[in-house]
Amino acid sequence: MNTSTIRCATWNIHRAKGSDGQFDPARVVGAIEAELVPLRLDVLALQEADEECRPHARIVDVQKIAELTGLTYTQEAPTIRWSSQSDGFLGSILFLSDRFKRTHADVIDLPGHCHRGALALETLVDGFPLRIVTMHLSLSQPLRVIQMRIIGQYLHRRPTMQTLMLGDFNEWRPWGGLMFHRRIVGTAFKGPARASFPSRAPFVPLDRILTDLPGTVSEVQALRSEVLMRASDHLPVTGVVRLGKSD
Repeated sequence: MNTSTIRCATWNIHRAKGSDGQFDPARVVGAIEAELVPLRLDVLALQEADEECRPHARIVDVQKIAELTGLTYTQEAPTIRWSSQSDGFLGSILFLSDRFKRTHADVIDLPGHCHRGALALETLVDGFPLRIVTMHLSLSQPLRVIQMRIIGQYLHRRPTMQTLMLGDFNEWRPWGGLMFHRRIVGTAFKGPARASFPSRAPFVPLDRILTDLPGTVSEVQALRSEVLMRASDHLPVTGVVRLGKSD
């Protein structure tokens, strides 16, 4: 079987509030330009990229990010945004390269004290079917288990294809805990864990890139630079995902 690879990044931008406590959306865009654009990404997922409270209003210039990265902002349709004033769904925004042909999209409401959610896009890339799910999960472990169960039930209802999950899972244990167990999600999701929080002295791997094909996520790292550390309390995590075949 042929294989193909895609380069991905996920970053919780903390609603453009940097590690110095200053709100500065332009600084986030500048950090993307300086540190992520050179990677020539195929997938860029942002979390906490809209305001926290209703109407979850937009914060960053998504068209500028698309222009700088060469990626396409995927959430033009109002059905996969929170509202007309939002760019994402509960702060989750996804950009894809023109290698992807989008075939289906959904948003998934997730329960919790703070309203959480996920965006799921089904695509074809280089002829391979791939589902991309980006999310921001709860700080509470019991809630994360419930949230992942809901995502697993969603996946069970959709066509079978390789699934990529990326975002802020808020899971601090490198081994992943119950939320990633096959009996919760329906299939095992794996990927290297890299410390991404807090940005100034990272020691917990809250942000992950995972797939349900074993051994297909590689070159995973939490990028660290002064411009990134100033822009958010999380570091972006990048990695390469192989499509079409597991080890």
